[in-house]
Amino acid sequence: MLQFLNFVVVFLLFVASSKTSQAAKPIRVVATTTVVADLVEQVGGDLVVVESLMADGVDPHSYRATPRDIDRLVRADLIVANGLHLEGKLAELLERIGRKRPFVAVGDAVPKTQLLPIGNDLFDPHIWFDAKLWSCCPPAVAGALSKLDAKSAEQYRQGATKYAAELLELDRTIRQKFETIPRQRRVLITAHDAFRYFGRAYGIEVVGVQGTSTESEAGLADMNQLVDTIVTRRIPAVFVETSVSDRNVTALIEGASARGHTVRLGGRLYSDALGPVGEGGDTLERALLSNVDTIVEALRVPSTPSNSFE
Repeated sequence: MLQFLNFVVVFLLFVASSKTSQAAKPIRVVATTTVVADLVEQVGGDLVVVESLMADGVDPHSYRATPRDIDRLVRADLIVANGLHLEGKLAELLERIGRKRPFVAVGDAVPKTQLLPIGNDLFDPHIWFDAKLWSCCPPAVAGALSKLDAKSAEQYRQGATKYAAELLELDRTIRQKFETIPRQRRVLITAHDAFRYFGRAYGIEVVGVQGTSTESEAGLADMNQLVDTIVTRRIPAVFVETSVSDRNVTALIEGASARGHTVRLGGRLYSDALGPVGEGGDTLERALLSNVDTIVEALRVPSTPSNSFE
């Protein structure tokens, strides 16, 4: 199967390279995730047509490319990825196609000193959860678009500047909203550890059942330790994610209940993907604000007394 896909890549790259390399208006961009697609749309406006390789609600950590995906990638004027190994199973494919087609990984625009390490010279890829950090990325998109369409370079620059300013304003808004929750209640327990940048930026203690990648599995000891934390600290709510199975979070709720402590399902958070168009989480700004409102509403409510004597 891998040899077949390699053949398809080589063939389609040959076909694509035989056509004129001059970008037509609008520029056709394929983004790996909905979050990255939103970034490109915010910068490029009506000068770009953006297609997300992964649909809303899709987990990028485990996503595998189809032959149709490969066709879309090699025919794109520009490919934009998050990078930082978010698209783990696409890494080799993106590297191969990126040698022949214009390609940018926006995560490379974030200073390494601001990235959170996860071991083996790898970094946490979930940088969009810190709106201020994500504001480093629009110029990278503007630069890539300008190389394809130099006449519109100033429009791309203005689009990037405008969106970066909006992200900084979003950052301030999020901070203000969390000021309504006492610090001792700012504990966010979710399906996987996607919210470390979010926690660092906004003063939230974040605990994920799984690691930074959903490819990792939570062990029984980890689950028991989390249940202990929930019961001992009387955590009022835990959260599920739109792109991750809620199996582990449900197990936490049941485990806490068996120990005499009622912990509620606080709501569903947007994590590795945005929501469908028209459902309130279809841009990064709306998704982050939705997350914040969900978290604030759930954690603001005092927990019920625990009946556990352990």
